[in-house]
Amino acid sequence: MKKLLKLYKEIGETPLERIKRWKAANPEYKKVPMTYAGRLDPMAEGVLLALTGEECKKKEKYLGLDKKYIVEILFGFATDTYDILGKITKQGDPTSTSLWRSGHHKDLQSFVGKFSQKYPKYSSRNIKKVLFSTMVENSTFSDEVLTKEVEIYSVKFLGQRCMRAKKLLSDTKKRISKVKPARPDDSGRSGGGDFRQKAILSLWRKNLKNKNDKYQIVKIKVACSSGTYMRSLAHNLGKKIGIPALAFSIKRTKIGEHKI
Repeated sequence: MKKLLKLYKEIGETPLERIKRWKAANPEYKKVPMTYAGRLDPMAEGVLLALTGEECKKKEKYLGLDKKYIVEILFGFATDTYDILGKITKQGDPTSTSLWRSGHHKDLQSFVGKFSQKYPKYSSRNIKKVLFSTMVENSTFSDEVLTKEVEIYSVKFLGQRCMRAKKLLSDTKKRISKVKPARPDDSGRSGGGDFRQKAILSLWRKNLKNKNDKYQIVKIKVACSSGTYMRSLAHNLGKKIGIPALAFSIKRTKIGEHKI
């Protein structure tokens, strides 16, 4: 029986759903206590460390490991979750989003170093009693915004591309559809959840009516300390440049020495 499992969490899954999927495929682990070390949002994919048996008691050791990510940042929209699984709060002019220039590399590099990062409003840390996996429209939680001292060791620009509104809507619908809807017996520790999927998709349809509009996506590679939110990085980069931005895709490629 392995003490540490390196799993791959798919887009749309919660970490608990990934563990359940592992147990279903490996029945010898069915009654073995398991937990994960290092959460991944529903829209994120990549390496997930799962601990079994007595190793669960050593969770803190794994939570502090450094991380690496590949992130795609979409310019032209901001949402309340800082990714596509959120309600659109701001939209930019499509004609002004294809402006990533050499000068913006300096803006990107300005995030390298230690700083105090605000957690996204919709995160398991900011929602005290209602976990992110059961977030609902009328959930009540403190408006206090938590912060954490984090460090970004490096940010590398990997490239850029443009996507027409029609393709962007299709991709967004496909990704959001992978999130399982809430079930009547859902609780904070179960899989699935109400992520306002219907309302969110309605807003994306409304704001992407002009099928030929083009939006820019920039791809970066990030090495950082534990607890650094890629959603917040994307949002803050947009604020720095002056164009609404969000995390279009997030892939965690490495936790400590454990990589894809």
